[in-house]
Amino acid sequence: MIYFKLPFDETLYSTDQNQNGESVQFHSFDLLRQIGFEGGIINASEKFEREIITNETLLKDESFFNAETKEEYIDSLHQVISVIKDHKLPKLVYSRRNIFRDFNQIDFKESFKKLCTSYPNAFRYLFNDGQNAWMGAFSETLGKFNKTTHEFETMSLAGTLPVSEEWTEKEIEEQKPVTSYIQDTLKNYSGNIEISETYDHISGNIKHLRTDFKAQINPEDLDSLINDLHPTPAVCGIPKDFCKKSIQELEKFPRELYSGFIKVETEESVMYFVNLRCAKLYKDSVHVFIGGGITAQSSPEKEWRETELKSEAILKNLVVF
Repeated sequence: MIYFKLPFDETLYSTDQNQNGESVQFHSFDLLRQIGFEGGIINASEKFEREIITNETLLKDESFFNAETKEEYIDSLHQVISVIKDHKLPKLVYSRRNIFRDFNQIDFKESFKKLCTSYPNAFRYLFNDGQNAWMGAFSETLGKFNKTTHEFETMSLAGTLPVSEEWTEKEIEEQKPVTSYIQDTLKNYSGNIEISETYDHISGNIKHLRTDFKAQINPEDLDSLINDLHPTPAVCGIPKDFCKKSIQELEKFPRELYSGFIKVETEESVMYFVNLRCAKLYKDSVHVFIGGGITAQSSPEKEWRETELKSEAILKNLVVF
Protein backbone atom coordinates (compact mmCIF):
# COMPACT_ATOMS: atom_id res chain seq x y z
CA MET A 1 0.00 0.00 0.00
CA ILE A 2 0.96 3.63 -0.50
CA TYR A 3 -0.59 6.89 0.65
CA PHE A 4 0.65 10.33 -0.33
CA LYS A 5 -0.19 14.01 -0.51
CA LEU A 6 1.11 16.48 -3.08
CA PRO A 7 2.57 19.87 -2.05
CA PHE A 8 -0.13 22.35 -0.96
CA ASP A 9 -2.79 19.68 -1.58
CA GLU A 10 -4.53 18.03 1.38
CA THR A 11 -6.22 15.37 -0.77
CA LEU A 12 -4.99 11.93 0.27
CA TYR A 13 -4.04 9.78 -2.73
CA SER A 14 -3.17 6.15 -3.37
CA THR A 15 -3.09 3.86 -6.41
CA ASP A 16 -5.91 1.55 -7.52
CA GLN A 17 -3.45 -1.35 -8.10
CA ASN A 18 -4.76 -2.05 -11.61
CA GLN A 19 -2.00 -3.60 -13.69
CA ASN A 20 -1.81 -0.88 -16.33
CA GLY A 21 1.60 0.52 -15.45
CA GLU A 22 3.12 2.16 -12.41
CA SER A 23 2.00 5.70 -11.62
CA VAL A 24 4.26 6.07 -8.55
CA GLN A 25 7.90 4.98 -8.56
CA PHE A 26 10.66 5.33 -5.95
CA HIS A 27 14.20 5.38 -7.36
CA SER A 28 17.25 4.82 -5.17
CA PHE A 29 20.10 7.33 -5.00
CA ASP A 30 22.30 5.11 -7.20
CA LEU A 31 19.35 4.36 -9.55
CA LEU A 32 20.00 0.62 -9.14
CA ARG A 33 16.76 -0.03 -7.24
CA GLN A 34 13.17 0.89 -8.00
CA ILE A 35 9.95 0.33 -6.07
CA GLY A 36 6.74 0.92 -8.01
CA PHE A 37 3.01 1.02 -7.27
CA GLU A 38 0.68 -0.05 -10.04
CA GLY A 39 -2.50 1.55 -11.28
CA GLY A 40 -4.04 4.96 -11.57
CA ILE A 41 -4.01 7.57 -8.82
CA ILE A 42 -7.19 7.67 -6.71
CA ASN A 43 -8.64 9.63 -3.80
CA ALA A 44 -7.93 7.38 -0.82
CA SER A 45 -9.33 9.21 2.22
CA GLU A 46 -11.95 6.58 3.02
CA LYS A 47 -9.57 3.70 2.29
CA PHE A 48 -7.00 5.17 4.68
CA GLU A 49 -9.51 5.46 7.53
CA ARG A 50 -10.56 1.81 7.07
CA GLU A 51 -7.06 0.35 6.74
CA ILE A 52 -5.22 -0.98 9.78
CA ILE A 53 -1.55 0.00 9.68
CA THR A 54 0.51 -1.39 12.56
CA ASN A 55 4.05 -2.45 13.42
CA GLU A 56 2.98 -6.05 12.85
CA THR A 57 2.88 -5.48 9.08
CA LEU A 58 6.57 -4.50 9.11
CA LEU A 59 9.77 -6.54 9.02
CA LYS A 60 12.09 -6.78 12.01
CA ASP A 61 15.27 -4.73 11.84
CA GLU A 62 18.03 -7.20 11.00
CA SER A 63 20.40 -4.64 9.53
CA PHE A 64 22.66 -4.71 12.63
CA PHE A 65 23.37 -1.02 12.03
CA ASN A 66 24.19 1.35 14.87
CA ALA A 67 23.98 5.09 14.38
CA GLU A 68 27.14 7.16 14.28
CA THR A 69 27.88 8.90 17.56
CA LYS A 70 28.50 12.64 17.54
CA GLU A 71 32.24 12.00 17.94
CA GLU A 72 32.30 9.51 15.05
CA TYR A 73 30.34 11.89 12.83
CA ILE A 74 32.65 14.82 13.58
CA ASP A 75 35.72 12.65 12.90
CA SER A 76 34.17 11.63 9.57
CA LEU A 77 33.48 15.26 8.67
CA HIS A 78 37.12 16.16 9.20
CA GLN A 79 37.96 13.49 6.59
CA VAL A 80 35.27 14.89 4.26
CA ILE A 81 36.58 18.45 4.63
CA SER A 82 40.11 17.22 3.87
CA VAL A 83 38.87 15.62 0.64
CA ILE A 84 37.07 18.86 -0.25
CA LYS A 85 40.19 20.96 0.34
CA ASP A 86 42.56 18.51 -1.39
CA HIS A 87 40.41 18.40 -4.53
CA LYS A 88 39.14 22.01 -4.31
CA LEU A 89 35.49 20.90 -4.35
CA PRO A 90 32.75 23.55 -4.03
CA LYS A 91 30.62 21.12 -2.01
CA LEU A 92 30.17 17.46 -1.03
CA VAL A 93 27.04 16.08 0.65
CA TYR A 94 27.63 13.70 3.56
CA SER A 95 24.81 11.77 5.24
CA ARG A 96 24.21 9.55 8.26
CA ARG A 97 21.42 7.55 9.91
CA ASN A 98 19.72 8.39 13.21
CA ILE A 99 18.32 5.08 14.52
CA PHE A 100 15.38 5.24 16.94
CA ARG A 101 14.45 2.13 18.93
CA ASP A 102 12.90 3.53 22.12
CA PHE A 103 9.29 2.41 21.62
CA ASN A 104 6.92 -0.55 21.82
CA GLN A 105 4.50 0.52 19.11
CA ILE A 106 4.24 3.33 16.58
CA ASP A 107 0.86 4.59 15.46
CA PHE A 108 1.74 5.03 11.81
CA LYS A 109 -1.61 6.50 10.79
CA GLU A 110 -1.41 9.23 13.42
CA SER A 111 2.30 9.76 12.69
CA PHE A 112 1.57 10.24 9.00
CA LYS A 113 -1.27 12.64 9.78
CA LYS A 114 1.09 14.72 11.96
CA LEU A 115 3.76 14.70 9.27
CA CYS A 116 1.23 15.94 6.71
CA THR A 117 0.13 18.75 9.03
CA SER A 118 3.70 19.80 9.83
CA TYR A 119 4.81 20.02 6.17
CA PRO A 120 1.91 21.25 4.00
CA ASN A 121 4.26 22.43 1.22
CA ALA A 122 5.98 19.02 0.90
CA PHE A 123 5.40 15.76 -0.94
CA ARG A 124 4.36 13.48 1.95
CA TYR A 125 4.12 9.71 1.75
CA LEU A 126 3.82 6.45 3.66
CA PHE A 127 4.28 3.07 1.98
CA ASN A 128 4.76 -0.61 2.71
CA ASP A 129 5.27 -2.97 -0.25
CA GLY A 130 5.67 -6.06 1.94
CA GLN A 131 9.47 -5.88 1.94
CA ASN A 132 10.18 -2.19 2.45
CA ALA A 133 8.32 0.46 4.42
CA TRP A 134 9.20 4.16 4.30
CA MET A 135 7.73 7.49 5.36
CA GLY A 136 8.86 10.95 4.37
CA ALA A 137 8.09 14.59 3.63
CA PHE A 138 10.22 16.97 1.59
CA SER A 139 9.52 19.97 -0.57
CA GLU A 140 12.30 19.92 -3.18
CA THR A 141 10.96 19.29 -6.67
CA LEU A 142 13.47 17.63 -9.00
CA GLY A 143 11.13 18.42 -11.87
CA LYS A 144 7.53 18.93 -12.97
CA PHE A 145 6.50 18.51 -16.60
CA ASN A 146 3.19 19.70 -18.03
CA LYS A 147 2.12 17.25 -20.75
CA THR A 148 0.02 19.89 -22.52
CA THR A 149 2.25 22.97 -22.49
CA HIS A 150 5.59 21.09 -22.36
CA GLU A 151 6.74 23.46 -19.62
CA PHE A 152 9.31 22.00 -17.23
CA GLU A 153 9.80 23.42 -13.72
CA THR A 154 12.55 22.72 -11.21
CA MET A 155 14.27 24.43 -8.29
CA SER A 156 17.62 24.98 -6.66
CA LEU A 157 17.22 24.30 -2.93
CA ALA A 158 20.28 24.36 -0.67
CA GLY A 159 21.64 25.89 2.51
CA THR A 160 19.97 25.14 5.83
CA LEU A 161 19.44 27.17 8.99
CA PRO A 162 16.91 27.36 11.83
CA VAL A 163 14.13 29.73 10.77
CA SER A 164 15.19 32.39 13.32
CA GLU A 165 18.83 32.67 12.16
CA GLU A 166 20.33 34.91 9.47
CA TRP A 167 22.05 33.56 6.36
CA THR A 168 25.85 33.48 6.39
CA GLU A 169 28.34 33.32 3.53
CA LYS A 170 28.59 29.55 4.01
CA GLU A 171 24.92 28.90 3.12
CA ILE A 172 24.92 31.47 0.29
CA GLU A 173 28.04 29.94 -1.25
CA GLU A 174 26.58 26.45 -0.80
CA GLN A 175 23.50 27.30 -2.85
CA LYS A 176 25.28 29.08 -5.73
CA PRO A 177 26.80 25.97 -7.39
CA VAL A 178 23.45 24.17 -7.17
CA THR A 179 21.81 27.03 -9.06
CA SER A 180 24.61 27.15 -11.65
CA TYR A 181 24.48 23.39 -12.18
CA ILE A 182 20.74 23.37 -12.84
CA GLN A 183 20.96 26.38 -15.16
CA ASP A 184 23.79 24.82 -17.17
CA THR A 185 21.91 21.51 -17.43
CA LEU A 186 18.71 23.18 -18.62
CA LYS A 187 20.63 25.08 -21.32
CA ASN A 188 21.28 21.72 -23.01
CA TYR A 189 17.54 21.20 -23.43
CA SER A 190 15.98 24.64 -23.83
CA GLY A 191 16.71 28.07 -25.20
CA ASN A 192 13.91 29.59 -23.17
CA ILE A 193 14.69 29.52 -19.43
CA GLU A 194 13.11 31.71 -16.73
CA ILE A 195 15.00 32.09 -13.41
CA SER A 196 13.52 33.61 -10.25
CA GLU A 197 15.23 35.63 -7.55
CA THR A 198 16.61 33.57 -4.65
CA TYR A 199 14.30 33.54 -1.62
CA ASP A 200 13.66 31.78 1.70
CA HIS A 201 11.89 28.44 1.61
CA ILE A 202 10.44 27.49 5.02
CA SER A 203 10.20 23.79 5.88
CA GLY A 204 8.94 23.22 9.42
CA ASN A 205 11.61 24.38 11.89
CA ILE A 206 14.27 25.12 9.26
CA LYS A 207 14.68 27.19 6.11
CA HIS A 208 16.57 26.82 2.83
CA LEU A 209 17.63 29.15 0.00
CA ARG A 210 15.57 28.56 -3.13
CA THR A 211 15.69 29.62 -6.79
CA ASP A 212 13.01 28.53 -9.29
CA PHE A 213 13.43 27.63 -12.97
CA LYS A 214 10.98 27.26 -15.86
CA ALA A 215 11.85 26.04 -19.36
CA GLN A 216 10.19 24.74 -22.52
CA ILE A 217 11.48 21.27 -23.42
CA ASN A 218 10.68 18.50 -25.88
CA PRO A 219 8.65 15.66 -24.28
CA GLU A 220 11.05 13.04 -25.61
CA ASP A 221 13.89 14.71 -23.66
CA LEU A 222 12.22 14.44 -20.24
CA ASP A 223 13.84 11.18 -19.05
CA SER A 224 17.26 12.31 -20.24
CA LEU A 225 16.91 15.67 -18.47
CA ILE A 226 15.91 14.02 -15.18
CA ASN A 227 18.89 11.66 -15.40
CA ASP A 228 21.17 14.64 -16.00
CA LEU A 229 19.73 16.58 -13.06
CA HIS A 230 19.91 13.64 -10.63
CA PRO A 231 21.66 13.64 -8.30
CA THR A 232 21.72 17.40 -7.94
CA PRO A 233 24.53 19.10 -6.03
CA ALA A 234 22.02 19.52 -3.17
CA VAL A 235 22.15 15.77 -2.48
CA CYS A 236 25.55 14.85 -3.96
CA GLY A 237 28.05 17.63 -4.64
CA ILE A 238 30.17 19.04 -7.46
CA PRO A 239 31.62 17.56 -9.63
CA LYS A 240 28.87 14.94 -9.61
CA ASP A 241 30.77 11.81 -10.61
CA PHE A 242 33.68 12.39 -8.23
CA CYS A 243 31.33 13.24 -5.34
CA LYS A 244 29.19 10.13 -5.94
CA LYS A 245 32.33 7.99 -5.75
CA SER A 246 33.50 9.81 -2.61
CA ILE A 247 30.11 9.37 -0.95
CA GLN A 248 30.29 5.61 -1.44
CA GLU A 249 33.77 5.57 0.09
CA LEU A 250 33.15 7.94 3.01
CA GLU A 251 29.61 7.28 4.20
CA LYS A 252 29.04 4.57 6.82
CA PHE A 253 25.65 3.42 5.48
CA PRO A 254 24.10 2.76 2.07
CA ARG A 255 21.67 5.52 1.12
CA GLU A 256 19.01 3.18 -0.33
CA LEU A 257 15.98 5.34 -1.28
CA TYR A 258 17.31 8.35 0.63
CA SER A 259 18.24 11.22 -1.75
CA GLY A 260 16.82 9.30 -4.69
CA PHE A 261 13.66 10.58 -6.33
CA ILE A 262 9.95 9.81 -6.51
CA LYS A 263 8.14 9.91 -9.84
CA VAL A 264 4.38 10.56 -9.86
CA GLU A 265 2.58 10.49 -13.21
CA THR A 266 -0.98 11.69 -13.83
CA GLU A 267 -2.88 12.35 -17.06
CA GLU A 268 -1.83 16.01 -16.93
CA SER A 269 1.73 15.95 -15.63
CA VAL A 270 4.82 14.06 -14.55
CA MET A 271 6.27 15.13 -11.19
CA TYR A 272 9.61 14.21 -9.63
CA PHE A 273 10.28 14.79 -5.93
CA VAL A 274 13.60 14.47 -4.09
CA ASN A 275 13.35 11.94 -1.25
CA LEU A 276 15.28 13.69 1.54
CA ARG A 277 13.43 13.99 4.89
CA CYS A 278 12.62 10.31 5.13
CA ALA A 279 12.89 7.19 7.26
CA LYS A 280 12.89 3.43 6.73
CA LEU A 281 10.37 1.76 9.01
CA TYR A 282 10.82 -1.54 10.83
CA LYS A 283 8.73 -3.39 13.40
CA ASP A 284 11.27 -2.54 16.11
CA SER A 285 13.17 0.53 14.84
CA VAL A 286 13.07 3.61 12.65
CA HIS A 287 16.09 4.60 10.53
CA VAL A 288 16.03 8.33 9.84
CA PHE A 289 18.29 9.46 6.97
CA ILE A 290 19.87 12.90 7.27
CA GLY A 291 22.70 14.78 5.58
CA GLY A 292 24.19 18.14 4.85
CA GLY A 293 26.15 20.03 2.24
CA ILE A 294 29.77 20.26 3.39
CA THR A 295 32.17 22.94 2.15
CA ALA A 296 35.73 23.88 3.03
CA GLN A 297 34.28 26.42 5.49
CA SER A 298 31.98 23.96 7.27
CA SER A 299 32.04 23.63 11.05
CA PRO A 300 31.62 19.93 12.03
CA GLU A 301 29.90 20.94 15.27
CA LYS A 302 27.41 23.13 13.41
CA GLU A 303 26.82 20.42 10.78
CA TRP A 304 25.97 17.95 13.56
CA ARG A 305 23.38 20.36 14.94
CA GLU A 306 21.95 20.82 11.44
CA THR A 307 21.47 17.07 10.95
CA GLU A 308 19.86 16.81 14.39
CA LEU A 309 17.40 19.53 13.36
CA LYS A 310 16.65 17.72 10.11
CA SER A 311 16.00 14.41 11.87
CA GLU A 312 13.25 16.10 13.86
CA ALA A 313 11.20 16.28 10.64
CA ILE A 314 10.40 12.61 11.19
CA LEU A 315 11.10 12.00 14.88
CA LYS A 316 8.98 14.83 16.27
CA ASN A 317 5.99 13.55 14.30
CA LEU A 318 6.17 9.93 15.46
CA VAL A 319 3.28 8.93 17.72
CA VAL A 320 4.69 6.18 19.95
CA PHE A 321 3.56 4.18 22.96
